[in-house]
Amino acid sequence: MAIDQATVRKIASLARIAISDAEAAAMEGELNGILGWVEQLGEVDVTGVEPMTAVIPNVLRLRDDVVDADPLTGGNRRDDILANAPAPQHGFFGVPKVIE
Repeated sequence: MAIDQATVRKIASLARIAISDAEAAAMEGELNGILGWVEQLGEVDVTGVEPMTAVIPNVLRLRDDVVDADPLTGGNRRDDILANAPAPQHGFFGVPKVIE
């Protein structure tokens, strides 16, 4: 695929970049060179090569999900937490009505 100056100008207008005639001619050569490199990559034989998501293997270190692991922040503390609420309603925080 070859790019001409009209295509360069269209790309520049889509990107909202003002370019001169000399800059459009220079960009034409640069963009054609980049597309040439992309075509070269398409010629590489990659049969049998597994796709990878990262260069190095990433392993997430996760903690065990233990319910009530910490007695201060664990579950079953609703009454203690709602004791600090200004207006608890039916076991939840009560908030004032915003829309009338």
